[in-house]
Amino acid sequence: MAYRVTLIPGDGIGPEVAKAMTTVLEATGVGLEWIPVEAGVEVIEKYGTPLPPQVLESIRETKVAIKGPIGTPVGTGFRSVNVAIRKELDLFANLRPAKSMLGVKSPFQDIDLVVVRENTEDLYA
Repeated sequence: MAYRVTLIPGDGIGPEVAKAMTTVLEATGVGLEWIPVEAGVEVIEKYGTPLPPQVLESIRETKVAIKGPIGTPVGTGFRSVNVAIRKELDLFANLRPAKSMLGVKSPFQDIDLVVVRENTEDLYA
């Protein structure tokens, strides 16, 4: 059974980063079905907005999304695509796991932690 994942490549360096990420995840052998959607500065002309409705619809359907860097239009009144996604989907926390890996040289060993960042208020705490 393949897991359906909304993939938002983003713009700028986003598609390159997203391609590298999909290559890494596909190497795990986990069955993944990528559902690509477009968002960011580069899609405004095509859809009239940097966050087309189909992006949020896909995320709601798959329940999971991975995105590359997304540009924000400057001076257009659109705050941020990232903030809009968080607010629209009520994503109140950002989880960033970090874990040491055998064979990877690092100044620290035996790391296994998750950083939780609250991201719905005016400051990131």
